[in-house]
Amino acid sequence: MARIVVNEWLSLDGVVQAPGTPDEDRRGGFEYGGWHVPYFDELAQRTVVEGLNEAGGFLLGRTTYENFAGYWPNANDEEQVLAVPLNTKPKYVASTTLSEPLEWQNSTLLRRDVREAVAALKERDDGDLHVIGSPVLVWTLVEHDLVDEYRLMIDPLILGTGKRLFPDSGARRALRLVETRATTTGAVLATYAAA
Repeated sequence: MARIVVNEWLSLDGVVQAPGTPDEDRRGGFEYGGWHVPYFDELAQRTVVEGLNEAGGFLLGRTTYENFAGYWPNANDEEQVLAVPLNTKPKYVASTTLSEPLEWQNSTLLRRDVREAVAALKERDDGDLHVIGSPVLVWTLVEHDLVDEYRLMIDPLILGTGKRLFPDSGARRALRLVETRATTTGAVLATYAAA
């Protein structure tokens, strides 16, 4: 049975919006795009590459899919270590607005209810499915107890504003710490499993 593994970069106060570039996502007037870049060291890069290579495929929300599909097929030579697994492995996209065929190779639109579609994907044994970014999709998966593991890079930074990974829901969920490592920049790589 496949596991669902959530991979996120977040600030200490849980913000996941626009970690990579200034113009990645300015919704809600967010002005701090690119906040994660100064905390990304060699250990973090190695961890990302290992995660991409071990994944059997990827689950993506619409916004993350569109950002990735617009970038990774045209990545430069230095980025191929990241681009190859992203471009070649299966991608399952949760969206109510996209329609098939999806342009990015090996991409499939989840046509039915996300909970049902992901539960069916978990029944297959094609390797773990990794969720990257996609906070709205992550929260849907959390609400339906479909997440098996969280791999978080928590940066020593409080942003005070922006889209958070876990919105207020009133629901309590216990996790079990699997592993922690500190980066040279003071960020923490933490892996949690569903309890």
